[in-house]
Amino acid sequence: MQSPRMLTKFESKSSRAKGIAFHPKRPWILVSLHSSTIQLWDYRMGTLIDRFEEHDGPVRGIDFHNTQPLFVSGGDDYKIKVWSYQTRRCIFTLNGHLDYVRTVFFHHELPWILSSSDDQTIRIWNWQNRSLICTMTGHNHYTMCAQFHPKEDLIVSASLDQSVRVWDISGLRKKHSAPTSMTFEDQMARANANQADMFGNTDAVVKFVLEGHDRGVNWAAFHPVLPLIVSAGDDRLVKLWQTKAWEVDTCRGHFQNVSACLFHPHQDLIVSVGEDKTLRVWDLNKRTSVQSFKRENDRFWVIAAHPEINLFAAGHDNGVMVFKLERERPAFAVYQNQLFYITKERHVRSYDFTKNVESPSMLSLKKLGAPWTPPRTMSYNPAERAILVTSPTDGGCYELISLPRDASGAVEPTDTKRGSGNSAVFVARNRFAVFSQSNQQIDIKDLTNSTTKTIKPPHGTTDIYFGGTGCLLIITPAMVILYDIQQKKHLAELVVNGVKYVVWSNDGLHAALLSKHNVTIVTKNLQQVSSLHETIRIKSATWDDAGVLLYSTLNHVKYTLMNGDNGIVRTLEHTVYLVRVKGRTVYCLDRSAKPKVLTIDPTEYRFKLALIKRNYDEMLNIIKTSSLVGQSIISYLQKKGYPEIALQFVQDPQTRFELAIECGNLEVAVDMAKQIDRPKLWTRLATEALAHGNHQVVEMAYQKLRSFDKLSFLYLATGDREKLTRMAKIAEHRGDMAARFQNALYLGDVENRIEMFKEIDLYPLAYVTAKTHGMEEECQSILEASGLTEDQITLPSTGSSIPLPKAIVPTHKSNWPVRGTSSSVFEKALLGQTDAFDEEPAANGYQEEDLLEPEAQRNGAMEEADEDEDAAGWDMGEDVDAEAEDFVNVEGADAGAVAGSSEADLWARNSPVAADHVAAGSFETAMQLLNRQVGAVNFKPLQPRFEEIYQASRTFLPASPGLPPLVNYVRRTVTETDSRKLLPLIPRDLESIMSAELQAGKTQMRTNKLEDGVKTFKQILHLMLVNALPSRQDLPAAQELISTAANYTLAMSIELERRVITKNSADISSLSEDAKKRALELSAYFTIPVLEPGHQTLTWFSAMNFAHKNKQHSAALSFANSLLDKGTSAKFKENARKVKAVCERNPSDAIDIDFDHFAEFDICSASFTPIYSGSPSVTCGFDGSKYHSKYKGTVCKICDVCQIGAPASGIRMTV
Repeated sequence: MQSPRMLTKFESKSSRAKGIAFHPKRPWILVSLHSSTIQLWDYRMGTLIDRFEEHDGPVRGIDFHNTQPLFVSGGDDYKIKVWSYQTRRCIFTLNGHLDYVRTVFFHHELPWILSSSDDQTIRIWNWQNRSLICTMTGHNHYTMCAQFHPKEDLIVSASLDQSVRVWDISGLRKKHSAPTSMTFEDQMARANANQADMFGNTDAVVKFVLEGHDRGVNWAAFHPVLPLIVSAGDDRLVKLWQTKAWEVDTCRGHFQNVSACLFHPHQDLIVSVGEDKTLRVWDLNKRTSVQSFKRENDRFWVIAAHPEINLFAAGHDNGVMVFKLERERPAFAVYQNQLFYITKERHVRSYDFTKNVESPSMLSLKKLGAPWTPPRTMSYNPAERAILVTSPTDGGCYELISLPRDASGAVEPTDTKRGSGNSAVFVARNRFAVFSQSNQQIDIKDLTNSTTKTIKPPHGTTDIYFGGTGCLLIITPAMVILYDIQQKKHLAELVVNGVKYVVWSNDGLHAALLSKHNVTIVTKNLQQVSSLHETIRIKSATWDDAGVLLYSTLNHVKYTLMNGDNGIVRTLEHTVYLVRVKGRTVYCLDRSAKPKVLTIDPTEYRFKLALIKRNYDEMLNIIKTSSLVGQSIISYLQKKGYPEIALQFVQDPQTRFELAIECGNLEVAVDMAKQIDRPKLWTRLATEALAHGNHQVVEMAYQKLRSFDKLSFLYLATGDREKLTRMAKIAEHRGDMAARFQNALYLGDVENRIEMFKEIDLYPLAYVTAKTHGMEEECQSILEASGLTEDQITLPSTGSSIPLPKAIVPTHKSNWPVRGTSSSVFEKALLGQTDAFDEEPAANGYQEEDLLEPEAQRNGAMEEADEDEDAAGWDMGEDVDAEAEDFVNVEGADAGAVAGSSEADLWARNSPVAADHVAAGSFETAMQLLNRQVGAVNFKPLQPRFEEIYQASRTFLPASPGLPPLVNYVRRTVTETDSRKLLPLIPRDLESIMSAELQAGKTQMRTNKLEDGVKTFKQILHLMLVNALPSRQDLPAAQELISTAANYTLAMSIELERRVITKNSADISSLSEDAKKRALELSAYFTIPVLEPGHQTLTWFSAMNFAHKNKQHSAALSFANSLLDKGTSAKFKENARKVKAVCERNPSDAIDIDFDHFAEFDICSASFTPIYSGSPSVTCGFDGSKYHSKYKGTVCKICDVCQIGAPASGIRMTV
């Protein structure tokens, strides 16, 4: 019987998988491969965590320890290895088996490892003392499998000798357990123990031999609870045995060798895999096939079951797959305060959210669908108290059932309406829709199950959901369509991939579209509100009463707001399906369809919701009453532009300082700087305080930094002569002559300056200073001290001394006046101004008071208007309304934007990147930036790039005739709301250039299209010269790309120059001596630029052949050696060996050329001549190409844009 599809959760591609083991707790699976590798996968994330490769040959057995961070492996190298997945290495190896090790398993309690081997033995090892404690013999062919019983002291083994053996190891347990007092009965039992085997071993003895297979047995396994054994053999049979040694039954159906089998851990099923490429599921009670899955090309070799959750893994020829046999999502429906759901026993029950009470069973749905296929969905009709239940059995079927008023037990429904269809949902009080995927048709039916209307949905429709009263949501693989049943027309459609579930909000205004990894929130009209992506699979969702969507993944409950902000609410131990949220309580169903109640802390998302809705009252209440802390909420508030609110959450001094600086709270910043007391922080505080005009804080910061020169200038600027005098004394006391001179200059103290010059024997300066200021007596004393007369001195002409400007108004007594910034509403609330919450946001800029002004105010305004008319034509400045300041929305996206400026103007203002200025249409400032950054002077080659960026950064929508089109600006910062951070989209990012132009250029190098290659690599340089990167992390890759393009351009240009000289001929005998020499030099220089190894090999090969043909044997020998050492082509290396053999006989050159094989040098990109190490050179400020000094001031030959040797600060590509 073929099931519709297997629920595959993970699949890997590798060589043949021979062993599989699930980790009991973590979402990990170990896979041992025929190629000798052991892989550790995270099947939930689909990522390879680690590889272990110490075995020599195939690894057939693998197992995790159930409590320790260990796993064991056994392979064809006869070795058993015990590994630690924490240290990622093999701890020790157990040697003893004489042939391939087939399986290895840990004991569930004792420190034992059980191994089976082709040496016909089963061995038990103690992994703690690393010793062999028991060898069990009895099988007379390869032992293919041996496993411990999950609870009892038994082992089951399977062998190619066609038998299954059950072994008793109770004696071994007693022997190796702690000594205890023994009763007389125990002593007698010990004395009359089971018969010893041929080696005298009484610790583990054969209890039963199960014979019934006609060929070798590949696998045997115990049932986890019942006294049953299942075995699989090469006779294509799966056999069921009682542990009491008799055969129960046989499952027939495989048509090749059966590789492995096991009991389902939680249900009465057997799962087997075989070399016939099938995986089969059998009913344990009826021994009939329930499901069968077939792979196209891969034989199955092994199967494993997860010990706790409903997951299986099967290994085949090309890897492993992790899968489920059935959906575990319970079918349920929620109406008001009641949850209706179907249990694992297929009973319909209800759960009351208000009373937290689960009802007894209402109905039994045993007859719906197939026995092992659970119902898929349920839809509830409150008007008729009826349910619609669907099942995927036989291509899909549904049942319409009325629920009894009282839950009196699991009775069979009496009046049911049935039909075929994949989906069925109620769309009105007396109508439901049924979708059939096979004939792509939607039938609208009444409660008598009669079709009233038929709809032909779009091709490829996969599902339908309730879309509001009288409407349907039609799901296709790439789209969701809102369909009006009455009007028979599409109302709206939205492109969303792979939608699996739809969850409506309580008010019916919004819906969440859930796909495997995405959540899309839409309005009831199917307009997208927001979307988010998760790496872990999304399982369910439900809406909070406040309009917050809570959704569950495999291991978390998370939330998302309407604007896309999301976060984690709590971690889950087991996967659950959310059905309702009420306050701090989440109601859900687990995988066994049992109601569960989880407690959550909704503070974080309620706070964010209050922040978005500007509900400052609730925000303040949350801050005061809850302990909402953590880096995530702080970074969220910073990102949203609320550092003053983030400041309320933070205790860490460093973070408080950063936030205080950001929101301009100098008082907190000073306190934190005092606590931390680091020079870097005082420097930042001084800069910020200076911007605020708070020179008292600046003074304190400079004092902490001992920045005397800055302090002196600050005192000069503020007119504080008293402190300036004190600074002069401090400088004198420190013996700092420069500071002393500076302070004397600020104070206008000529005598002090002269005295200082005398002290340091600078009498000429002292004399000039005295003479300039008319101090004749001082001049005479200086001359006497110097032993000179006035006639002997020649002075330059000096004017009269200019007095030093002084502060017109001394401001040192109070801080400088600055424009007052209005506090945000939240800051007012924090300061206790509770009336801040009473302010209603203005409607379109006007408030009610504006419309109800007193008459006197209006008259006064008219008088002012008359006065203004008298001054018409003069710039009177803008009227400043001090009161209006309070109503400016400083938090809005347009805060700080200049009235009348477009978004393009903001781009140029926000960014130092030339590409952003080009997008803004400010070509002139872009060219100025490029000139400063890289010395760009020739902009003609950049014209196409400028035009491309300008056109790509905006779209035009035609408006009414006669009006200009509407401009829509295309941003790269799509989620940004702060106008200071808006930036344009720049076409051709780094990745696209590397995948297109770079690959094309390398292909042209490989295919010898060098003219095209030069154009391509120059185009790369022009694309990168005017470009923007998303982050600084991309800078190294961008610089490497620029360097690569420059090197390829230089190499190709050198080779093209050589071909011009030789006219594309390898024979240069007809050329002049100078031309021959130049051609040979260029051929050699072709090998100098750094290229990819494959292309570098081409340069050596070309230079070697050219030199060899023209009797330059020494040069050819050198190139041949380089090719042999570092070349990548085997064919070229073969030629190089031949050339080397010829040249070694006569290693001399016919013409001496300017090329030293052993010297380090660069190639001048203009003259194509060497620039040896230590020689003067200049470079291009953009691509780094080198030139001889004589080319300084000319345009770079590589990029054709920049001036060689021009001062350049370096290209800016990030903001």
